[in-house]
Amino acid sequence: MRRVRVSLLTALLLVTGSVMTSAPAFAVIGGTKSTYGPWAVRMLVDGKPACTGTAVTRQWIISASHCFFMQGQPIAGKRISFRVGSLDMRKGTTVRPLPGKRAGSARADMMLIKVSPMKVRPARLATVRVRPGLLVRQYGWGATCTGDENACQSPVLKQSDLRVVRPDDRRCRGYTEPGGSDFCMAKVSGIPAGGDSGGPVMSIGRHGTEVLLGVFDGSDRQRTAEAGEVARRLAWIRSVIRR
Repeated sequence: MRRVRVSLLTALLLVTGSVMTSAPAFAVIGGTKSTYGPWAVRMLVDGKPACTGTAVTRQWIISASHCFFMQGQPIAGKRISFRVGSLDMRKGTTVRPLPGKRAGSARADMMLIKVSPMKVRPARLATVRVRPGLLVRQYGWGATCTGDENACQSPVLKQSDLRVVRPDDRRCRGYTEPGGSDFCMAKVSGIPAGGDSGGPVMSIGRHGTEVLLGVFDGSDRQRTAEAGEVARRLAWIRSVIRR
């Protein structure tokens, strides 16, 4: 099965008529409404819903690198904003990137962005690699239909449950590469995609005990998804947020 990257910003791609090499995926289809997620962040471009992210400190957000490019060019920081502090993005507080404070990983689809101080509870970072069979939870405000994504972006945080599978599992063909930083997940309930890009993949536990395992970056729209693994990029993340 060929890998399908999640759309950077479905609304803008549709408006501009841009052609991508892979089709945009849909989002937390199925799934359930989240009742917890203080670290979850909604990204907007020109005031329109784009991707999802995670607060890893009170001033640093991690998301997917591809969310910050359009037609191969970086999106200007002044066009970007984040809604934080509420599961309903219509009620959240708006924060903006600080000029020049953006760093992308050369080995994973991850971007760290420094913003003005946020009144949120940051996510704890995983220090141990994910293992096959682990049940994980992915969060996002993406589309909830398989039609016009513009018409069904969720205003409230949603979640899907997925199970980590072995990288050599046939379902993961095209999703994981030897020496790469991604891990592969199979659908349990709900499947994430467009608008969920960059969103947190968390361990499941009591509220406040979850850890950030991955940064969601792609799915096949039906049964398989992938994420960049935080534990494998932990040294890079820590080096950036110390700046």
